[in-house]
Formats: sequence, C-alpha cells, structure tokens
Amino acid sequence: MSNRPEINFASDNVAGVAPEILAALTRANTGTAMPYGGDEWTEQVGTILSGIFEREVAAFPVATGTSANALALATGMPPYGQIFCHESAHIEEDEAGAPEFYSGGAKLTVFSGENGKLSANDLAARLASIDPDSAVHHPLPSAVSITQTTEKGTVYSLDEIAAISQVAHDHGLTVHMDGARFANALVALDVTPAEMTWKAGIDVLSLGATKNGAMAAEAVVFFDPAKAADFEFRRKRGGHLVSKMRFISSQLIGYLQDDVWLSGARNANAAAARLDAGLRDIPGVEILFPVQANMMFVTLSGPVLSVLQEEGCRFYTWGEMPDGGVSARLVTTFNTTEEETARFLDAARLGAGLSVGSAA
Repeated sequence: MSNRPEINFASDNVAGVAPEILAALTRANTGTAMPYGGDEWTEQVGTILSGIFEREVAAFPVATGTSANALALATGMPPYGQIFCHESAHIEEDEAGAPEFYSGGAKLTVFSGENGKLSANDLAARLASIDPDSAVHHPLPSAVSITQTTEKGTVYSLDEIAAISQVAHDHGLTVHMDGARFANALVALDVTPAEMTWKAGIDVLSLGATKNGAMAAEAVVFFDPAKAADFEFRRKRGGHLVSKMRFISSQLIGYLQDDVWLSGARNANAAAARLDAGLRDIPGVEILFPVQANMMFVTLSGPVLSVLQEEGCRFYTWGEMPDGGVSARLVTTFNTTEEETARFLDAARLGAGLSVGSAA
C-alpha cells in the first residue's frame, strides 16, 4: 500500500465541506434566531432561489436527499398513486421504500432505458396502455421522477426533459426531478436553472447541495407555490423540520451565493473528464456509459485493479471477472485535484504494463 494519501473516488459524499459553506455556518452561529425556519437565513434561501429560478418558488430546506425526494413526491400524492421512474433511480434502488412510506403506500413503477434514462416514448406507451374501464383495479398514475444527473452519470438534455414532461402533463401527472447532482448537470449542459426545470416542465425539484460541498443541506423547490400546500405538515410529521433551521439554510446560502455551487460542479466535472480521457487509452479498462458529469462506470482488469488498490485508490466495485477484474464506479468531487486524477491514471497505466504518462 502506498504511503501517500489515499485517493477516494467512492462517492462525492466522501469530500469535506467547502470553505465558503463553513464560513456561512460560522456567520450564522452568532446570537439567537427563531426556530423551525422562522429565521432570516431560511427566508433568504427562498429569495435567493426565486432569483436563481427566475420566478417565485416555494423552497423548503431539509437535511437529507432521501427526505427531499420522499417528501417532494408525497406532497399531493394519494396513497393509491403510482410513481414512474427509471429502474436505476435512487428512489427505487437506494431509499429503502421512503417514497412509498411517506406517501402512505404509493407504488413505484420502473422502466429500463439506455444510459440510465427514462424515455418519453416508453412513458407514453405505458400510460396509453391503461384501460380506463379497469382503472380502479390499479394504482392511479400520479407522478414521474427523473434523476438529473442520472445514476449512470449521464445527463438528460432539455429536449428529453421537455418531452417527458409533456407526456406526463398530458396525463395529469406531476413531474419531479431528483437533483442530488443538479449543479453537475447544469454546468454540463451550460443552461440556466430555469431552463433545466420549470421551463422544461418540471413541477418540483429536490435540489442537492451535500454532494457538492455542503455539510448536510438540500432543498425541495416547488415552482408553483400553490402545489406545496401540505408540504410543511408532511415535513413536520416525517421528522424533518429541523429546530435550528438556520444551520441548514445558512449552508444553502453559502452554497448558492457567489456561484460556489457552479464552480464546485465545474471542478468535479472537469476531474471526471480527465479520468475519462486518460482511462480510454489504457488496456484493461472499459468505459461503460458516456461520461457527462462527475460520475463514471468502468470495468477494470485484475492487474489494473490490483495496482490501483496498492496505490491507495478507493472506489466502489461489484462483480468479478475471470482475471479478478471488477466493475467499478468512480465519482469526483468539488475539490478533486489534478494531482489526484494524475496519480490515479498513473496507477492504472502501471497496472496495464504501461510506463507512467504513456499512452496505449
């Protein structure tokens, strides 16, 4: 094992807190403030987000992405409702039934789809197949949830979002965006927050900050405040109304002001692009999906994997190939350095029998 500091590409959750966000927390940690969101910081979050999204929004800070997704989907959702999503969506794979629990029993229905994306055509076909004469025997189609950036590291285009939203709205469904890596997708597309959300038909957004430099802060954003009528009751009943809310809200302020969120996402995306460019030239490495933001999926041969591990590189793996290789996920962060990506690539080259810095 190398004596140098480890390189951890397991997740963007492995990173610490951005200095600007720590400074914002420190500024909030003076004097007293009214609890449960009755403070100036929480009010300011709503004002900032309304400016960012170019319209009045209803914004609610929460501490976790799971609570953001589950509560956003539960709001206005009947317990006999149906939520459509991709089979790899976080709400399906990684939230332990939270959307179903918080909605009181709504059913998740999943689609397969290339590169981790749900398609408008598949959604339209599924909705068209529902027989109105037997509708009472089935859950009521109520919402569609898309993940931006997807769980495969790809990004929905504006046209793809708009097409899905149009199909959903034509059938009276709400459109939710899981934006745990929202900023990474935003800078990848080089569009405005408004263009990637309500202008493309999104009704409610789970806006992530934790994966991009916050300590623990997310926000649920409703683009029609009238549709957020019972959210506050659901948040309280679900145990996610934080008493000292200023310490969640101040993180969001530090995140959103001065483009901290965008610069962090650009750094993470650029680091993933460096890995993508370098790994493509290395025998024993295969890139599985287009690398469009800060997350990539690869297969690594046994020799490449062995040297990466010896050099202190950490990442999630699964499966095993005959030569001892594996599939792996690499995720870069707001503060991944060029030195870290260079060290990772050098180790992969050594594992493939190449000299450091060489091409295949």
